[in-house]
Amino acid sequence: MKELLEKIRQEALAMLEESDSLERLNDIRVRYLGKKGELTQVLKSMRDVAAEDRPKVGQMVNDTREALEQRLEEAKARIAAKQRELQLAAETIDVTLPAKRNKVGHRHPNTIAQEEVERIFVGMGYEVVEGPEVELDYYNFEALNIPANHPAKDEQDTFYITKDILLRTQTSPVQVRVMEKKKPPIRMIAPGRVFRADEVDATHSPSFHQIEGLVIDKNITLADLKGTLAEFAKEMFGPETKVKFRPHHFPFTEPSAEMDVTCFKCGGKGCRMCKGEGWIEILGCGMVHPKVLKMSGIDPEEYSGFAFGVGLERITLLKYEIDDMRLLYENDIRFLNQF
Repeated sequence: MKELLEKIRQEALAMLEESDSLERLNDIRVRYLGKKGELTQVLKSMRDVAAEDRPKVGQMVNDTREALEQRLEEAKARIAAKQRELQLAAETIDVTLPAKRNKVGHRHPNTIAQEEVERIFVGMGYEVVEGPEVELDYYNFEALNIPANHPAKDEQDTFYITKDILLRTQTSPVQVRVMEKKKPPIRMIAPGRVFRADEVDATHSPSFHQIEGLVIDKNITLADLKGTLAEFAKEMFGPETKVKFRPHHFPFTEPSAEMDVTCFKCGGKGCRMCKGEGWIEILGCGMVHPKVLKMSGIDPEEYSGFAFGVGLERITLLKYEIDDMRLLYENDIRFLNQF
């Protein structure tokens, strides 16, 4: 028995000395100290040892177990220290190397265009006002001289939540809310997201942005409207830009007009961007309808005003010569990096 224990001890110690991984150490532990290990088998054979020799043999088994466990812990510490050294060597940081440059984002082309529009009108004394995207039917239609039987209220054109609540189709409701709460003079623009039940294509989307403006004061005329928008066009598209007004119809303005600007690509000569016409339609405008003023609590006999509305995406597409509106929302980094 003594020779067997000594043999087990020497074999195990030799294997522990040669081990170079924690996995190998675990295999040795199981082989010699596990439930079915060699030392356990020796203990199970104690019944074959004479009674007077059992205490001595038992002590020898315990001494062998303690020696193996101690050497096992030492081997674990040795291998762990070696692995730590290798890890530190592999992960050494060279502080002399240049740092990796972080990718920093920038403003979306829509945001760039909106901030430029805001800068122009704030410079003319306007304030920027925002309002709710989920709007009451009254503010989106009724207060803008659009009665219940108007085609614009068709459910195919508008996202209704309930009969009286909808996703706003324009930012004009912000103008109504301002007129109700503030006495003239009023000079404001209302940028924001709007919604319409349009199919997605190169020039349409069910969600897009508008910037609408409103001026209410005494003695405001169509000449003020034309002068203001002509100045805006020059600031936005260049000092040589000219404007043209064409009669149109909007329920909330009278008279109403569409405004065109000379093509800033060809200067009005005709090109692919303006489809050879030399002019590009840019916004709708008009003098605020007296009925709209009256419904908002403003006396149309004392005050008058003008309003206008422009699609933000339209400005962005024209300014940056983009031919597909969907590019603005696809989040393609190759496209956005150009701005």
